[in-house]
Amino acid sequence: MIRFESVTKRYPDGTVAVDGLSLEMPDRSITVLVGPSGCGKTTSLRMVNRMIEPTGGRILLDGADLREQPVHGLRRSMGYVIQHAGLFPHRTVADNIATVPRLLGWDRRRARARSLELMERVGLDTAMAGRYPYQLSGGQQQRVGVARALAADPPVLLMDEPFSAVDPVVRKGLQEELLRIQAELGKTIVFVTHDIDEAIRLGDMVAVLRTGGRLAQFAPPDRLLSAPADAFVEDFLGADRGIRRLSFFAASGLELTTAPVVRDDAPAGDPAGAAADRSGAPYLLVTDAEGRPLGWADPARRAAGDRELLPYGRTFEAGRGSLRSALDSAVLSPTGWAVGVDGDGRVVGVASQEAVAAAIRAAHAAGRYPEAEGAADADARDGGAPEGTEPAGVA
Repeated sequence: MIRFESVTKRYPDGTVAVDGLSLEMPDRSITVLVGPSGCGKTTSLRMVNRMIEPTGGRILLDGADLREQPVHGLRRSMGYVIQHAGLFPHRTVADNIATVPRLLGWDRRRARARSLELMERVGLDTAMAGRYPYQLSGGQQQRVGVARALAADPPVLLMDEPFSAVDPVVRKGLQEELLRIQAELGKTIVFVTHDIDEAIRLGDMVAVLRTGGRLAQFAPPDRLLSAPADAFVEDFLGADRGIRRLSFFAASGLELTTAPVVRDDAPAGDPAGAAADRSGAPYLLVTDAEGRPLGWADPARRAAGDRELLPYGRTFEAGRGSLRSALDSAVLSPTGWAVGVDGDGRVVGVASQEAVAAAIRAAHAAGRYPEAEGAADADARDGGAPEGTEPAGVA
């Protein structure tokens, strides 16, 4: 566990970057520091590995004061990932990853084997081992940076806005990769970002900092969204925090119907089609022979032989997805109906916007949150936190 005890950083000109910061970052979890520019989040991160020394207070790692540890040994015991990866341009991918193991005295064969192992873990083809950083895309460079940080199997991983320099699609993929790796390795991760959506998606605990390095709120993402500490936190979370909060409500209680679902090879007027006509749905959801969605069809036109289909929008995973994903599916559908699928993409049923709205009202009334492996995990963590975790501090 990393503990900040009234930590302050004041520069000689009087500027206060961090002001009396106190919080506990749990083991084997992701703690995200988020806030506006000038709030001290990067300074706080760099004080953990003593790249910046605090001017007041203490930082403890598993109860030991970091100031009492040799600085070089401390830094080698922690992984560190920054923007633009920070790779050595004159070293190959494999050699970049092997940097810390080689410093620790590993022989070349062992270090290279570790590099190849980690390339696979972070989703890189080992055929890239001999390439140089300039031959990689931005996303690939960031994956190498993560692999390098993990090379000596450090218990603590520090990540300073590691994904901010890549495009949104690559960023989402890197976030998913980080969550997958964390599920496998269980590191203690301190992650800095200015993006509240990234903070909510990745963090088990989120610390919102004010300008001047003061703690505004420290809580799991769902608590942060449901109960902002003050107007500053509420404003920072944005006007759509209610939509984000739906990521923490499971869609398992959403009522689905299969009545409007028909196979593409089903003849018009067959029993399934007749049931669909009585379902109240304005369209039929047409699937292929394996049950995967193809699109929406107008019943009357389909009966007349018209095979034209409207797109079905975005699906959600029934039983494991969140109400946010179900609402998103309904809103994106040209018919206003959400399409629920199983883990293999086969249609389980559909739900109208009215049904989704009713499920949202019921979830709010019941105060229902997802189970430990519920909605947030299934949605690649739109946000998430251990159920029942209470805020460790509010300032």
